[in-house]
Amino acid sequence: MQNKTSKDGKRSQRIIKKYPNRRLYDTDTSSYITLTEIKQLVMDSEAFAVLDAKTSEDLTRSILLQIILEEEANGSPMFTAPVLSNIIRFYGHAMQGMMGGYLEKNMQALMDMQVPMQGVMGNNMFQQMQEQMQKQTEQFLGTFGLKR
Repeated sequence: MQNKTSKDGKRSQRIIKKYPNRRLYDTDTSSYITLTEIKQLVMDSEAFAVLDAKTSEDLTRSILLQIILEEEANGSPMFTAPVLSNIIRFYGHAMQGMMGGYLEKNMQALMDMQVPMQGVMGNNMFQQMQEQMQKQTEQFLGTFGLKR
C-alpha cells in the first residue's frame, strides 16, 4: 500500500470512507477494507483519515479507539483497570488538555528509544527503564489526586 504524493512532493492523506452499513471503503485502492487493514496502515505509519461517507465528518479517532478496544479484548491487554479509571477521571478535569499532551509526548519518547535501546541495553535494562517511566507517570497522576 503506497501513499500518493501531491504536486508539492508531500505525502497526501489516504481517505477511507465509512458507509452507514459500517463498511469501510479505501479510496486509494477502490476497495472495501477491514479494521485489520486499517490497523496495518497504522503499523506502516501511513497517513489516513476515516470520513463519514455522507457528512464527511472525521471518524478517525473513533475507528482508532475501536481498534484499541479489539486489541484490548484479544490477547494480553496493555491497559489495566486502574489506568483506564485514571484516564476516565481526567475527562472534565481541569488538567484534561494537559494529560493528552503528556501521554502523547511520553508515547513518542518511548517509541523513539524503544528499538535502539533494546538492542544496546538488552531486555533487563529496558524493563528497568519502563518501570521507571511507570513510576514517574504514577507520581504525575498523584499530584492531581489520581492514584492507582
